[in-house]
Amino acid sequence: AARRAPAVASLRSVLDATKEDHAPTAMDWEELGSKPWGSIETDFMSVCTCESDGKWSKAEVVPYGPLPVSPRAAVLNYGQGIFEGMKAQRTKEGKIVIFRPEKNSARTQYGCKRLCMPPVPTDIFLDAIKSAVLANAKWVPPHGQGSLYLRPLIIGTGPILGLAPAPSYTFLVYVSPVGSYFKGSQMTPIKLKVEDEYVRAAVGGSGGIKAVGNYAPTLQPQAKAKAEGFDNVLYLDAKEGKYLEEVGTSNVFVVKGKTIHTPGLTGGGAPEDTILEGVTRDSVIQVARDAGYEVIEDRVDRQLLWDADEAFTVGTAVVVSPIGSVSFKGDVKSWDFPEGAGPATKTVYETLTGIQTGRVPDPYGWTVYLD
Repeated sequence: AARRAPAVASLRSVLDATKEDHAPTAMDWEELGSKPWGSIETDFMSVCTCESDGKWSKAEVVPYGPLPVSPRAAVLNYGQGIFEGMKAQRTKEGKIVIFRPEKNSARTQYGCKRLCMPPVPTDIFLDAIKSAVLANAKWVPPHGQGSLYLRPLIIGTGPILGLAPAPSYTFLVYVSPVGSYFKGSQMTPIKLKVEDEYVRAAVGGSGGIKAVGNYAPTLQPQAKAKAEGFDNVLYLDAKEGKYLEEVGTSNVFVVKGKTIHTPGLTGGGAPEDTILEGVTRDSVIQVARDAGYEVIEDRVDRQLLWDADEAFTVGTAVVVSPIGSVSFKGDVKSWDFPEGAGPATKTVYETLTGIQTGRVPDPYGWTVYLD
């Protein structure tokens, strides 16, 4: 990896960088797949702050490194924080693009409200994303060799020991080049355990927002599942234990003929929602409908998964991953396709990734070019 670069003087200098400055020269990209996912540190991050007046500062590009945080910070004591997941990629022409960033911004805003944090305005959010990507442009892998994962993080960094909202907050964006989230290629089928002991979220909780506290409780069931040979966990609803919710890192889709089923939601962080309003989920629904599939958003009975022709998961990190098998209390359902994925999964994957990387036309206006 390259050495740390000196601090960026201003956001303007980041935006005015030349095409040569943006070339993917940070590392030997053939080695990316051998690195643990998300383990590579880059040079810079974007940081914004919000004090007691509730107003967010503009993005400042600073060298990537530790944050000075009080032991009394609200995020450390009470988990007052949310995060996002996004990606920057290159087109065949070498241009850097991001995907539907305004959707991530909107999700942070209703997530912040749910956790009593001041929402980050859309313009400040987008500027922070853009500056973080362009400051680390040399870390965006070449076309077809990976992507630059973006982690926006909004946390209560102000010190407070009593249970109350923090007096001040930090919004930052750091990045890391990544390959496929699961072992193997992007279309390698994954093996899921349908969880029968733990639940991810319940009605009235925070399952509909990307709160940091939602994820630590999933580590134990995930670790148990991986020890048993599974790639991840598929959760069921908390009330009846019979309806599909989501995988630990993604939304789930079930295909039967020309109909695709996915768990429904209200959106906007509604208290009745127990699954995330995924950006990739929303995109897949649109792409599938335009490809001639009927997409039904409603409760999805576990039996429907067992009767399905194919199934897949979607999310920013995993993109689109075909499900090869699911297991519930020893009852196993498997799918076997010559190329790893069924026809619906392949159609969705090829269309979505084509749009995201400029390989196919974008009729929706989803891709944003940064250079």
